[in-house]
Amino acid sequence: MPLTPDQFSKCLADETRARIALLVAGEKELCVCELTCALDEIQPKISRHLAQLRSGGVLADRRQGQWVYYRLHPDLPTWAVKTLKLMREAHSDWLAPNVSRLCGMEDRPQRCC
Repeated sequence: MPLTPDQFSKCLADETRARIALLVAGEKELCVCELTCALDEIQPKISRHLAQLRSGGVLADRRQGQWVYYRLHPDLPTWAVKTLKLMREAHSDWLAPNVSRLCGMEDRPQRCC
């Protein structure tokens, strides 16, 4: 069943989930450690919100060695991807502290090709 606007809105209704979705949309793929650094939150809280975004169909995950990476779900409707892109562009100042912490993170995990 395709993602509906109300389901998508519910997934993003929490500030932490909205920030996660926007960061992932901009970076293409992030792991839990990168999100905990960017959001300055504890791992269990980030993991709980990632699970909700996964079950809501907004994010998908993949395992590479010890890391689990999160990306926008490949079946996310075009309108939802465009909405995330527009939100990120329109509210870059709101997301700036998170992006800054992420960019300053040392020892970020390496992705495969």
